Amino acid sequence: MTNQISQSMEQSEKQTVKSQIGKSKKVSDEEKNLTDILKNFSPGAAIRTALDDMLHAEMGALIVFEKEGLLDIVEGGFKINCKFTPQKLIELAKMDGAIILSKDLKKILYANTLLTPSSKINSKETGTRHKAAERTAKQFNTIVVAVSERRKKITIYLGDESHYLEETSEILRRAAETLQILEKQKEIFDELLSHLNVLEITGLTTMSDVCNVLQTAEIIRRISENVKKYLVELGKEGVIVSMRLKELTRSLSKQRESIIKDYFSSGRSKKDEILRNMNFDFLLETSNVLRMLFDELHDKPVASKGTRILKKTNLLKKDIKTLLDNLKTLDKIFNIDKESLKSIFKNENFVESFMEEIKNLKEKILMGKKI
Repeated sequence: MTNQISQSMEQSEKQTVKSQIGKSKKVSDEEKNLTDILKNFSPGAAIRTALDDMLHAEMGALIVFEKEGLLDIVEGGFKINCKFTPQKLIELAKMDGAIILSKDLKKILYANTLLTPSSKINSKETGTRHKAAERTAKQFNTIVVAVSERRKKITIYLGDESHYLEETSEILRRAAETLQILEKQKEIFDELLSHLNVLEITGLTTMSDVCNVLQTAEIIRRISENVKKYLVELGKEGVIVSMRLKELTRSLSKQRESIIKDYFSSGRSKKDEILRNMNFDFLLETSNVLRMLFDELHDKPVASKGTRILKKTNLLKKDIKTLLDNLKTLDKIFNIDKESLKSIFKNENFVESFMEEIKNLKEKILMGKKI
């Protein structure tokens, strides 16, 4: 980052964020089709209770969710067709074979069965149980759960995807670590935004100043998405994490949208999309963001349209439009004299009120106060 404030993110902090986002980005890509499914396995859910009890009892299990055509690869076992309860699932898991559940998790259909998926389907697993689980998930695009007594792990398979269910304490720890990174980035964002406010009203803004703010906003957005992934797995256990996340990201998307609107008169949604689609390593360099958003290789002065800050006043939309139509940029509005303003607005009382409001807002901005 080029300006003095943005240098507050030290190289080590950048690396930490990079590591967290890079790691979480990978998880995000792997789990995008598992997100809704993982809600069924959050702490407190009936099947999660059963799986955790199996793990603590050092039991193994292979559980398959019903899917059309699945019975073609099922051999042996016996039909249960009873109501699902964690206790019944645990008892049936004491037998060696696979257990088949209904799609809605309301019934246990079969137990002690042998799964014979196609051996032509590639599997990266080594154990017999996990090979069968992965191949069955791929062959029928269904949910298969493998509990390993040896590795003490619960693995969920869906199609070509897989996900380890971790202990709640471990997920909470990782969520807390990610929140700490998010808090640091939010502090940096608030600093950069406060600095941008000063630059905008004094007419000293450069393209890099704008890019620094949008760059940090995008980093925060990505980190918050990762925290949301943890919240899916945590279920009711993630209430405090959820509250803190909302607190940290409140109004962030609106601020981001307002900044883009102030500096890009057309193609605003495209600029937002460019930010969202940037490779994370690429995003960390402000010069790359500058080139992609402004189509410039070198930093240049740029003026704010001013709607973001003018919305902090009591002006009506039509009055804001009138000001911008006449003065074009925010710095000119903040430095206008009373006589010039009277030529735009004929109402002297309005002019007096506006001049006082602008004066107070300017003082708050120059003092670095939040507006």
